[in-house]
Amino acid sequence: MKLGFITNCFAWAGLNDLEAMADWAIENGFTDLEIGPSIPLDRALFDRVAEKTGIRPSTFIYCRNFLDPKEGEAHLKNLTDRISFAAETGARQVVCTTGITDRIVVDGNVLKYDPESCLEDVVRIFTPLVKLAEAKNIRLAFELCPMMFNTAISPYMLERIFEKLDSPYLGLTFDPSHLVWQMIDPYPIVEKFSKKLFHVHGKDCEILWEKLRETGILHTIHRFDHPVDNGEGVKEYDNTWYRYRLPGLGELNWARIISDLQVQGFDGTISIEHEDPVWCGSIEKIQKGLIKSRNHLLKYL
Repeated sequence: MKLGFITNCFAWAGLNDLEAMADWAIENGFTDLEIGPSIPLDRALFDRVAEKTGIRPSTFIYCRNFLDPKEGEAHLKNLTDRISFAAETGARQVVCTTGITDRIVVDGNVLKYDPESCLEDVVRIFTPLVKLAEAKNIRLAFELCPMMFNTAISPYMLERIFEKLDSPYLGLTFDPSHLVWQMIDPYPIVEKFSKKLFHVHGKDCEILWEKLRETGILHTIHRFDHPVDNGEGVKEYDNTWYRYRLPGLGELNWARIISDLQVQGFDGTISIEHEDPVWCGSIEKIQKGLIKSRNHLLKYL
């Protein structure tokens, strides 16, 4: 297993220099990078990074609403470009979401949330994408995040999607943090989807129990009484009863997760997804947060 991180955390802080990220990564014990949307698809750049540091990124990530009536076509082109570029650079997979339609909210009531209503549209747009991935020898790995225009958010929905899109090149990115606040047991997924588990996001989730007792689960965001914006794409909201944390700072048992991955023969990367508001605010704090996660995860690798 390799240990890496997603470039987004530095990009949100204003650093989009892949060479600088790779230099810091290799100096601090990281051997892989997951390439976010802000990094240019420049073959010469990736070759320079590989020659200098030995890091040839295994994963690209592009999560958008591919079914959006206005922007979906452009997002699909960007995803297609990343699949082709990933193949050129020797990467293994591209992480993405599925996209959603307006039907996901039933009768205009946001409390009636039906991801299965989007399934046929997801199948329609991903059928050619899967064929392209097969031709390019690149795996597509659905992220589990419900907030990024996604239907692949639960074991049930993963099963439904994989029934409709049956390909060894289509699988998932296991991010247990999203399952914690959905009240889904994250641990059985490693075995249940072992043959489909292509990639892992190292991210934790903290339940703010006192706030949860006051608001309940439906009051998730988005009203600011005292907004906290770290300037890096990571915000804390006054009425959110959970927040994403770095591995080791939330509810998850990473010793168990890594042991289960090892039992199932996972040989990919745990890519730290730094969305921890406590360890944002400057590039130095981001780096310290990544090192804290590195130290926690290395205990079990």
